[in-house]
Amino acid sequence: MDSLTINIAIWATVKPILEILILWIVFYRIFVFFEGTRSFQVLTGIIYIIGAFLVSQLLGFDTLNWLLTKLFGISIIAILIIFQQELRHGLARLGQQHLFNVGLEESEIIEIIEELTAAVFKMSQCGIGGIIAVERETKLKTYIESGLNIDAKVSAEMIVTIFTPQTPMHDGGIVIRGDRILASACLFPLSDNPSFSKVVGTRHRAALGLSEHTDAVILLISEETTEVSIAVDGKFIRIETREKLIATLKNLLVKPNKKKK
Repeated sequence: MDSLTINIAIWATVKPILEILILWIVFYRIFVFFEGTRSFQVLTGIIYIIGAFLVSQLLGFDTLNWLLTKLFGISIIAILIIFQQELRHGLARLGQQHLFNVGLEESEIIEIIEELTAAVFKMSQCGIGGIIAVERETKLKTYIESGLNIDAKVSAEMIVTIFTPQTPMHDGGIVIRGDRILASACLFPLSDNPSFSKVVGTRHRAALGLSEHTDAVILLISEETTEVSIAVDGKFIRIETREKLIATLKNLLVKPNKKKK
């Protein structure tokens, strides 16, 4: 048996394993992508239908197979309509890559975190509300353009001043890239998650909405309750102490290779 025949035989064995592995990864990422959204239950229902189709094929139910085959023929359009919002958000995130800490050492990031922590708890003590979006890989250019340009170095004093009531820039949120506050009074998308929209205020929905659309880390200070929280990946993290805020921000903003250094 020559080497070509051996390679063909090996590929014939490895090929189905690779296909199964790729399909498993794809389906897993789809589940993670849609988890927590309104379309997750719809996706689950579609999977049940696919399971019924496979079972009907194994049992030889010709009529049922014919009906399900026709159903799948038109389901592509239905899926695009049902998942249009999630697909739009996902595709928008794919090409918007930007490294948060390009050119920043860990010590510089820690300094920024300390300034953010000082500002957040100062605002909490004074009953000042605000939203602070820290850009990571997904560019926040669209939201920066919706606000007022600042381009100032990150400092607790500047952040508190921006959010002080009655000032021209206190409405909306601020966007931070690296060690710069790029803009204030920025408009963020409101979350349409039915689990939150009816029980939280506009500021909370804006923070959650931005975390659903991008990978930004959003610091939220509630004016009504003075509570501090972080919105990331469509979820809230409750922050009770300065130590927890610092530790959480380090975990989210310091890349693993910088942590090792």
